[in-house]
Amino acid sequence: MSSKKTVLSAVFAAGISLCNASVLAAVSAEEAKQLGTTLTEFGAEKSGNKDGSIPAYTGGQGMVAGYDVKTMQGYIDPYKADKPLYSIDAKNVAQYEAVLGAGTKALIKQHPGYRVDVYPTHRSARYTPEVLKATSKNATQAKLGGPVEGDNLESYEKGVPFPIPKSGVEVLWNHATRFAPAVTHRRDQGWVVDASGVATDLPTVDEYFVHPWFDKSGLIEKDVPKGTVFGFQAQLTAPPSSAGIVFLNFYTDKGEDGGQKVWFYTPGQRRVRMAPEFAYDVPIASYGGIILWDEIFGLVGRLDRFDYKLVGKKEIIVPYNAYQVTNIATQDQYFTKKFVNPDIVRWEKHRVWVIDATRKASARHIYSRRTFYVDEDSWAIAQSEHYDNAGNIYRVTQNMITPTYDTGGVDIDSWATYDLIKGNYMLINVGVTKPGYFVKHYDSAAGFDHMNLTPQSVAASGVR
Repeated sequence: MSSKKTVLSAVFAAGISLCNASVLAAVSAEEAKQLGTTLTEFGAEKSGNKDGSIPAYTGGQGMVAGYDVKTMQGYIDPYKADKPLYSIDAKNVAQYEAVLGAGTKALIKQHPGYRVDVYPTHRSARYTPEVLKATSKNATQAKLGGPVEGDNLESYEKGVPFPIPKSGVEVLWNHATRFAPAVTHRRDQGWVVDASGVATDLPTVDEYFVHPWFDKSGLIEKDVPKGTVFGFQAQLTAPPSSAGIVFLNFYTDKGEDGGQKVWFYTPGQRRVRMAPEFAYDVPIASYGGIILWDEIFGLVGRLDRFDYKLVGKKEIIVPYNAYQVTNIATQDQYFTKKFVNPDIVRWEKHRVWVIDATRKASARHIYSRRTFYVDEDSWAIAQSEHYDNAGNIYRVTQNMITPTYDTGGVDIDSWATYDLIKGNYMLINVGVTKPGYFVKHYDSAAGFDHMNLTPQSVAASGVR
């Protein structure tokens, strides 16, 4: 009996060892040589596809003539002159099924009139030399650790952690640490459109999104929790009943400590309290409860409640170069009763990494399964589908990927989420043509003395 126990123990130990090895192993120096040759320096396929509908990568979109961050509310659309190549709707969707995500097909099927206008593909995401240098080092040294697969990001430089990914969690860490402006300051609008087609304003927010890795001043890391890879400070400014409420959220490289630090300020109490409950499948009340705390910006927080299978890479049509939605359209252009106005959404064909997430048997979450489509160039989640316990698509999210050509990186702070069961949808962080609204990006936190990134500074600046 003891010999059997010994054998079983040895097998179990070997299994654990193999599991850890698969999680922790970086790619070999030989494999890393693909970066800058067949692959771009950030890990995408450098060449175009066979039929030319996806071009070769040539460096991304540079600065657009005439753009001035000081005087302009939003971006100049560098591709405004493009015309749609073709449109996909209920009449011809069967012809394009292979290049559409399941969520897009579900929207076309469920909502008469839903349409996808497909434009020429521009691989516009641009990286700085500093980020590319860090990415090169990460290829052979970055690793994952912790008690749960994908918990902790370790031994990394401030670039793409896993440019040659081997697992779903590695791709999702690339999304979490995607190259983006150090500071995005925006004041804009969002709406929830109910099942009857009535649009309701979401609270107006004055907000700062921060990506500390890419801050040239180094100031952000002095204020935010250790290991922060992304965060935001959002102060509600309207309606009057909500004005003064502040959310302070940071997402860190250490999942075993929860993966996030969140605080919440309420003017009535004049105090800041920690809010660890703002995580996982808790609905966001200020967003009408239509999305969960772990699905903002595509996905945030600890990755411990699902198993993430890396299906592989696929060519699909996703929202991309979405300057029209995020920066140009006016309020009367945004809505139909059931979906965002197709006239203002630009779709392009891109290669994406597909990840199927299945809820662990021991975990609790309202979704039983999720599928993420991660753009190979920006490493941002472009689209996702979320399934209920019966296996039906519950919600579909479309992130409006917008390359920030002045700083490098991309902005995915604007997105649409559709609830296919209730029939409502939301569109968030858009409408900068409204007076007093704007979106601006910076590669340095210098000069932002009023950006409150600590609980203490939030409390000190709070008003009743």
